[in-house]
Amino acid sequence: MNRSLSLSALAGVALSAGAAMAHHGWSWAEADQIDLTGTITAISFAPPHPTLELDTADGGWRIELGNPGLTQRSGFVEGVVDVGDEITIRGNRSLDPDEKRLKAVRVIVSGKNYDIYPNRIVTN
Repeated sequence: MNRSLSLSALAGVALSAGAAMAHHGWSWAEADQIDLTGTITAISFAPPHPTLELDTADGGWRIELGNPGLTQRSGFVEGVVDVGDEITIRGNRSLDPDEKRLKAVRVIVSGKNYDIYPNRIVTN
């Protein structure tokens, strides 16, 4: 009886881990990258990953950054930008064409690059 209970618990943990990986993965994003330039309307550095709201010529976009550790290691930390600042984001947009959401790989502030996912950056 204890063995079947342990196997059930292990299966539950594995399913939860798979769901977490799917949420934090890249499967929802296009392979091609785009650059967006706009004005920050909101910013949060809270877990599970920091986010920005960006007002662009194409409307409002939700920008998802890396987890707090990755974002911090890139140098993009609280105080680098404020609401109202203009920035450029390079990243992978949502596969859903009606969803204005982007997974950022690079943030550009006043010509300075903050490479959150340096191995994923595609340059033209």
